[in-house]
Amino acid sequence: MPPKDGPQEAGRTAGPPEGGRTNGRPEGGPTAGPPESGPTARRPSVGRRLLSLRKPRTVAGQVFLLQFVVVLLLIATAVTALVIQDRNRAIQEAKDRSLVAAESFANARGTAEAMESDDPTAELQPHAEAVRKKTGVDYVVALSPYGFRWTHPDTDQIGKHVSTSYGQALEGEPHQTTFDSSLGKAVDSTVAVFNDKGTAVGLVTVGVTVDKVTSVVQQQLPVILAAGGVALLLAAGGSALVSGRLRRQTRGLGPVEMTRMYEHHDAVLHAVREGVIILDGDGRLLLVNDEARRLLALPPEVEGRPVTGLGLSPALAGLLGSGRAATDKVFLAGDTLLAVNVRPVGPKAGSVATLRDTTELRALAGRADVAGGRLQLLYEASTRIGTTLDMKRTAEELTEVTVPRFADFATVELAEPVLQGGEPTGASTAMRHIAAAGIRADAPLDPVGTLVSYAPGNPVATGIATGRPVLVAHLASADDWRAQDPERARQVIAYGIHSMISVPLQARGQLLGVVEFWRSDQDPFEPDDVSPAEELATRAAVCIDNARRYTREHTTAVTLQRSLLPGVLPELSALEVGHRYLPAQAGVGGDWYDVIPLPGARVALVVGDVVGHGLHAAATMGRLRTAVHNFAALDLPPDELLAHLDDLVSRIDQDAEAEGKTESVTGATCLYAVYDPVSGQCVLARAGHPGPALVAPDGSVTFPDIPVAPPLGVGGGLPGEKAVLRLAADSRLVLYTDGLVEARGRDIDVGLGMLREALARTHGATLDDTCQTVLDAMLRTRPSDDVALLVARTRLLDPDQVAEWEVPADPAAVSRIRAEATRRLESWGLGETAFTTELILSELVTNAIRYGKSPISLRLLRDHDSLFCEVADGTSTSPHLRRATLTDEGGRGLFLVAQLSRRWGTRYTDRGKIIWAEQAIDGGATGDVSDLLTASL
Repeated sequence: MPPKDGPQEAGRTAGPPEGGRTNGRPEGGPTAGPPESGPTARRPSVGRRLLSLRKPRTVAGQVFLLQFVVVLLLIATAVTALVIQDRNRAIQEAKDRSLVAAESFANARGTAEAMESDDPTAELQPHAEAVRKKTGVDYVVALSPYGFRWTHPDTDQIGKHVSTSYGQALEGEPHQTTFDSSLGKAVDSTVAVFNDKGTAVGLVTVGVTVDKVTSVVQQQLPVILAAGGVALLLAAGGSALVSGRLRRQTRGLGPVEMTRMYEHHDAVLHAVREGVIILDGDGRLLLVNDEARRLLALPPEVEGRPVTGLGLSPALAGLLGSGRAATDKVFLAGDTLLAVNVRPVGPKAGSVATLRDTTELRALAGRADVAGGRLQLLYEASTRIGTTLDMKRTAEELTEVTVPRFADFATVELAEPVLQGGEPTGASTAMRHIAAAGIRADAPLDPVGTLVSYAPGNPVATGIATGRPVLVAHLASADDWRAQDPERARQVIAYGIHSMISVPLQARGQLLGVVEFWRSDQDPFEPDDVSPAEELATRAAVCIDNARRYTREHTTAVTLQRSLLPGVLPELSALEVGHRYLPAQAGVGGDWYDVIPLPGARVALVVGDVVGHGLHAAATMGRLRTAVHNFAALDLPPDELLAHLDDLVSRIDQDAEAEGKTESVTGATCLYAVYDPVSGQCVLARAGHPGPALVAPDGSVTFPDIPVAPPLGVGGGLPGEKAVLRLAADSRLVLYTDGLVEARGRDIDVGLGMLREALARTHGATLDDTCQTVLDAMLRTRPSDDVALLVARTRLLDPDQVAEWEVPADPAAVSRIRAEATRRLESWGLGETAFTTELILSELVTNAIRYGKSPISLRLLRDHDSLFCEVADGTSTSPHLRRATLTDEGGRGLFLVAQLSRRWGTRYTDRGKIIWAEQAIDGGATGDVSDLLTASL
């Protein structure tokens, strides 16, 4: 085993680890201490500050000194324990490191073979030095079993003998020793090296100084010192904050100044003319000044007693004891009216209350409250009265606003002409009750709807005559009022109603009615109540007058519109028609519809919509309806008719603009359809209007695609388009305005879907039932826009009612055509009209052959009370009726046609024109044919 100087020898080659611990102290910083305050504060000298640290006088300084001592003791204890623990851990770690290195070198491959070689030093010395340098130990020495060194960091020591006993290691047990060397305490570990036969061939000893092991103290001691420093800084900062807060709370005053301030505050507290009470969190009195004792009549010694045991009113004691905040709460303490203010000091910390004598302000405050209430009442009246243009509802709003805030009961009567929207005549005092309200419903006043005529001398009649409000403070002593109806007056007085104010309702100098305010539970009316009553009546009268004028205009508009809309629709063989019209909430609008009979048993269906409401919309609707009638008389196709209507609307707006009128017609819409019951063909065109719905005979509902043109007045002369539909018999064509399918908050597609569902439920229903079902489904409430609905059920004429002939362009064919037509008339049972019909068709066919082009055709059509004779040719030249002179050889044919027929005319087709004449089947309209022939000559 190596000698004990081995570690010393190894120490000559190994030194302490580079670098050392930095044991610096803080360089010093600002000293925390209580800040001085006050205008004359001086900065203390260094000596005085040190003295204050040694002998702290403040609570903050004492707390800081205690914290400083505790932190120092904790740091010293922690460092001592850490050093002892670290020393033991370092020795054990040095033992483990040297033993691991020794066993690793001894058991390394080739170590035993090198020790048995001829020159072990040459084999082992390089490896031993490499291990020493790599592991950081002080030395790695290989020995022979007899104690001679084979390796050593100091080559001069190689070959020398080691006298230390190493018998334990040769037996296979590692041998460890701890010793003091020149480099400090060291550890040596020795292990044996065995060959394959189990024979010890050498020894390996490894030594390492304890200082080679990393010290935990070196790593953790700065942390401990830093933590201690931070703790000291926090303690100093906390002491400084506490000291500063105390100085701020005392405004930098010392004990003497605080005592003097308390004396001043106590003097002020007891001298002030406002009561002050300080209570703790449990509602016990802590301090009461002299004024509070006087106001509350408190005994001398009340401090410490609960406020609820002082004989105060329960409400006042409850407020003071609750500690909740209150501002100017008024309480009656004996004969004194107190305004109490309470402010809590903090949670469970008590409260401070102040008391102020407001007895002298009691009457003034009461009058101010009354005035404020009246102003608030008038403000609410301005916002709540007149929300609608309905006179009855406006009168009800007046009664609702005034009861019960101003009166216990209120009644409103209006003159009869006013209710009808007319101007009041003032010739009679007869009024009709239209609104009443009260705090109870069983008051013995005249019920709503009663017509009352006030006798002369009655206070109400006096007010009506003078136009001024009348106050009856005591009804029981008002003989003139009781004389009107003694029995009812007795019931009113017995009910408890004791006073009344009657105010005429006047607007623009005209008397509209009267309002009466009655009181039973409240104090009687006073003269001060007359002014607000008059103000309420004035505002209500203006609103009622507006509603009256609106009612008059609305009635006029409704009358105008009803007169312009078709009353009873004609009975037609081509169609069966059902219709409905609903005005809007805003009043009469411009929606309209019409059914116009056309030649050849055809029918025109029209639905239109004029923008706006009121008289202008109704008048414009009448102008458009008249224009459509005139254009329909020309038998124009739907697209051409709408083009003419568009041009008419543009000219109307231009004329109105030139006259300075702002109301326009532009934007009106229209849908025009012509149905032919012979072919079942329906031709439609629309200008900005919703398309129709079509209900097939099986009940299925579709919306045909009809080309849409711009609304009337904005088409700019552009040609429109038309659509042609083939309708089976018993189909229903539904025309409507946009008010049916459009609504606020509902998309038009949703409306069309609802219309489809409603129509699908009307299969087999009558047309009136169909209209009602649609309106019930589409309009849950009164519509915001007016609605026009037209439902037409189609019919087809029997083919036996129609006869047609192709006419060759030969005058000789006229006689044949005339004979065949006569035979058809006789088969229809119209032999009496045959002669007249022969004259008409002979003239029309002859003119077509002479002046027209092929193809030429003749059609006779029998309707239920008419016979139509139609001659078509391929030219568009229209004949003109004129009166022939005595010397003219011709020109009398059309004159005879016009005299012999009910109506006649021309309509144009895509291939030419048709000249038609309509005869009455009863023959009453034809007259004496011989007289007509004589007159034509």
